[in-house]
Amino acid sequence: MRLHLSGLLFLLVISLPSGNGLIGNNGVQVRSCTAVGGTCFFGCRQGWKWMMYCFSVFSCCKEIPLHLKPPQAFEY
Repeated sequence: MRLHLSGLLFLLVISLPSGNGLIGNNGVQVRSCTAVGGTCFFGCRQGWKWMMYCFSVFSCCKEIPLHLKPPQAFEY
């Protein structure tokens, strides 16, 4: 039973709106975050700047301009 429960928990965690998911997503729109030009994710991706918390779990992230991004932000 514990294996089934941990498998279910794993599936729930990977389905959260993270910045680097298996399929692309646009994050969660929260009014306080969109007011400062950001989007809420479960964690900020490379090339995004952390700004504040959304609902104390999600992170409000804003994309860094292209000329300031680190090399890790570019996928090959």
